Amino acid sequence: MTSPASRTAFVSGASTGVGYGIACALAQAGYDLAVTSRDAARLDALLKEPAMKERRVARVELDVRVEGDCGKALAAAADALGDIEVLVNNAARSLVKPAVDVTPAEWDDVVSTNLKGPFFMAQAYAASCIAAKRSGCIINIVSTHGMTGFAGRSVYGITKGGLIQMTRMLAIEWIPHNIRVNAVAPSTVLTPSRAAMYDDATRARMVARIPIGRFIKPEEVAAAVVFLASPGALAITGETINVDGGFMAS
Repeated sequence: MTSPASRTAFVSGASTGVGYGIACALAQAGYDLAVTSRDAARLDALLKEPAMKERRVARVELDVRVEGDCGKALAAAADALGDIEVLVNNAARSLVKPAVDVTPAEWDDVVSTNLKGPFFMAQAYAASCIAAKRSGCIINIVSTHGMTGFAGRSVYGITKGGLIQMTRMLAIEWIPHNIRVNAVAPSTVLTPSRAAMYDDATRARMVARIPIGRFIKPEEVAAAVVFLASPGALAITGETINVDGGFMAS
């Protein structure tokens, strides 16, 4: 394991919200970063963050829905930074819609982004680790929507539930190669995109379900990611850490 000052991480979907917070926290923890978005120009604000200015940062275009893009993005990151030690599968999309109204195109888009994409990102990353006989760390950003039922969010919850099970399956399969696979499951994080989806009354109802009485902050999700990536978590694999303000315990 290299020193913290030279560690490297890859964060998908880093242009906003939780991914943005994760990228900043990893940079503050001493990681050089590859950060992705479907439109690289959307990463401009992230690259201006003070923490980023202290690190080597590679801006990478990536659409996890596109066959072959995952491997190409990881190769571009490795060309810029060297071996990638930590992969954070964060890119995702939501869908708030009654299940009876979901179209096949919407289903395919959400599943491709939230489940198929992370699987093939993990596959490409693990293949490179195994070929080089080096250890690895994968952290999937999931959700409490994947652990319990929510009306109107069926497809999103199904994909996140699948990603939680994928975390377990890949963790066991890749233990012999010293590749750890874990997940972080926040309850609702009121990112700008989510804030635009809910009126005040809806927000009040959502907060009422969270025992700590507020939404989760991106930096709180990011702190769990930094921990799971750290040497202090070397004995942890196949686990999902809830960052949910007590939601799943209530």
